[in-house]
Amino acid sequence: MFRISQLLKTLHDDMAEFKPVKAARKMPGPVVIWNLIRRCNLRCKHCYATSLDIDFKDELTTEQVKATIDDLKVAHVPVLILSGGEPLMRPDIYEITAYAKEKGFYVALSTNGTLIDESNIDKIKASDYQYVGISIDGLEEFHDEFRRQKGSFKTSMHAIKLCKEAGIKIGMRLCLTKDNNKDLPAMLDLMEENKVDKFYLSHLNYSGRGKRNAENDAMFKMTKDAMELLFERAWSHISQGIETDFVTGNNDADGPFLLKWATKHFGDSHPECIANLKQRLINWGGNASGVNVANIDNTGTIHPDTYWWNHPIGNVKTEKFSDVWKNTQDPLMLGFRESPRPVKGRCGECDYLNICGGNTRTRAFAQSGDAWAEDPGCYLNDDEIGFVPPPSKFADELTNKENPIQFVEV
Repeated sequence: MFRISQLLKTLHDDMAEFKPVKAARKMPGPVVIWNLIRRCNLRCKHCYATSLDIDFKDELTTEQVKATIDDLKVAHVPVLILSGGEPLMRPDIYEITAYAKEKGFYVALSTNGTLIDESNIDKIKASDYQYVGISIDGLEEFHDEFRRQKGSFKTSMHAIKLCKEAGIKIGMRLCLTKDNNKDLPAMLDLMEENKVDKFYLSHLNYSGRGKRNAENDAMFKMTKDAMELLFERAWSHISQGIETDFVTGNNDADGPFLLKWATKHFGDSHPECIANLKQRLINWGGNASGVNVANIDNTGTIHPDTYWWNHPIGNVKTEKFSDVWKNTQDPLMLGFRESPRPVKGRCGECDYLNICGGNTRTRAFAQSGDAWAEDPGCYLNDDEIGFVPPPSKFADELTNKENPIQFVEV
């Protein structure tokens, strides 16, 4: 996750009172995104879990979940994000939450929001989630079509209202595509009007139903425009003292692009602050799959992150997560843990490899079959990343002194 507001807040503070950057802190264990259930009441076009409103076989029992929570404590996991499918469709969701909270985890709920209403808002409040993220993927017409359920926009916005009234930290989550890009300014206005605490923009990743909709990924120019809009809105809130949090996910090119945006706006007047920002971005390090992020799916299978469901590295039913995560010799996992990662092409030659970490490997794998190929979703051009493409075969022939191409006027 890329924390725009956090980074810009430190830049803002540096400009008022300059302080040296602290050394990078190593996370004690990975954030675990846990797909507790695959069943969902919606059939969203971009779903990486390819969920349906049916029961799926071999899902973890309550006791298996609790035993895994015990072991996640051993693995020093700091954060659990309970997801699905739709996690509120698990009958034991509140029991699981209470157990995780009792063990001292930061617990967040990732939901489509359509099942939150007056009948369960008190239970959700009593669960004491540190954060509830609700998916709002555009204005009403687009959202309902994208989520494939008429009325889902109003239902989810009502859930946001109930959570705010209950004092729950609430976030809006949007998956950016070329079709909903035009709704983004109005979505940010909607966030402000409803005093939503957090706005999470997810770049489309190519897996599950998202892979089949790769052609709907926002065009690179649109992505840049969207990111600049987020940067500007975040900076405006910081300048006004409004406590909000803007974050993005699934495209680590956001890091270098933020650096370029900040350099353009503040580089001449505060070069030392920009140097600080760059170091903080290097400390962040970009893509964290297999290192600071892990996934457990509904059957207990462990993955490097939520988009690598085709790549199991163990299962909590028969193995301890703590053992698998620490001792894995899986080639993909070993590659994730190399520094720098063994990425190729533009990614391998990029000036910002130490910031973005090679970006999202699932997109590379989906389009080339090679997890270490360049990420086709990087929206920065060759000049922006300092990449000089190798000469084409035709150019080679033009400069081949032994057998030059002859041109004849006609």
